[in-house]
Amino acid sequence: MNEFHERLEDGLALAREIQQIPAPTFCEIERARRVREYFDRLDLRDVELDDLGNVYGRMIGSHRSRPPLVLSAHLDTVFPMETDLSTRRSGTRLAGPGMVDNSMGVAGVIWLLEVLVRHGLRPARDIWFVANVGEEGLGDLNGMRAVVDRFQTEATYIILEGGSFGHVIHRGIGVRRFRVTIKASGGHSWADFGHASAIHTLGHVIAAIDQIAVPIQPKTTYNVGVVEGGTSINSIAESASCLLDLRSEKEEALQTLMEQVKEILQRFSQKRQVKITLEKIGDRPAGGIPADHPLVMDAREALHAVGRRKIEFGASSTDANIPLSRGAAAVCIGLAESGNVHRLNEYLDFAHLSRGMGQLLLLAAKTAGLAAGENAPD
Repeated sequence: MNEFHERLEDGLALAREIQQIPAPTFCEIERARRVREYFDRLDLRDVELDDLGNVYGRMIGSHRSRPPLVLSAHLDTVFPMETDLSTRRSGTRLAGPGMVDNSMGVAGVIWLLEVLVRHGLRPARDIWFVANVGEEGLGDLNGMRAVVDRFQTEATYIILEGGSFGHVIHRGIGVRRFRVTIKASGGHSWADFGHASAIHTLGHVIAAIDQIAVPIQPKTTYNVGVVEGGTSINSIAESASCLLDLRSEKEEALQTLMEQVKEILQRFSQKRQVKITLEKIGDRPAGGIPADHPLVMDAREALHAVGRRKIEFGASSTDANIPLSRGAAAVCIGLAESGNVHRLNEYLDFAHLSRGMGQLLLLAAKTAGLAAGENAPD
């Protein structure tokens, strides 16, 4: 951990370097190329940029027959290409769009690799260092799907996020995302008053969804995040749409919620001059490993070893959903504390970043069987 404390400024500079490269979902290529440069510079084997934009590099293990450890962080952010990426530093906070989610996570992959190379640490099993695309929004975890297709369920997966230090995510929340589109007769606001309006109908649909009683346990949620439609203030809208996000910790509860939404849409589609369609645009499968799984226990012990006593175990929607849903051992861990994530004033609190990186080193060492060199970090 002393290694990371002494080189903290280097780690922060690396995170900021990554953060300064715009990487909205589906446009991560420049950031991917920068990561590939680091992988090449640090002499990883089989460095590759795949068709999706995922970056891979392999540190060869001494026992090649053992399944690999895959250490991955997502490249993409929620911020559009034109976003002002200026950063501000105050005390132990470094703020800027995407600084936490997930520039620090990507920097953590590279920073750990630099430490392993500097001290000549060699794993017993291969470690694949990966920077993947498509974690945010409508990316639908497409990058991680390709990663798991490649390494299958025998591999062990450690997923990195820049924030949420002290959290061990070992269960993936199921998420279904839909575009609800309404077509109606429309017309002139005066001459055709009384004709069906797609916007008015959509408003009733959203209000009805908002009345659905969802269970507290398992936690189940719904959200309308985007609404579009209409042509002018004095036109009865012919079309309108919304993006709907449904989530639950349990697949059965998520299925029940989906059926309730479909019943609402069916009810309103029976009105004259109205047609409603439901298009699935995202499907993040649920899955998990138990809290007493060896990988979860190792993550807990790594946090204890760096002095973190308050540890939260739980569920979230991360890249870990994909390996967990397929039965693989996977956890998602955080490197630092943070705030205002997904906002323009998103900030990284780096007060405990060296401990977060120490946790990562210990977990990787236990999982991959790292052999300490003469100059191994404290």
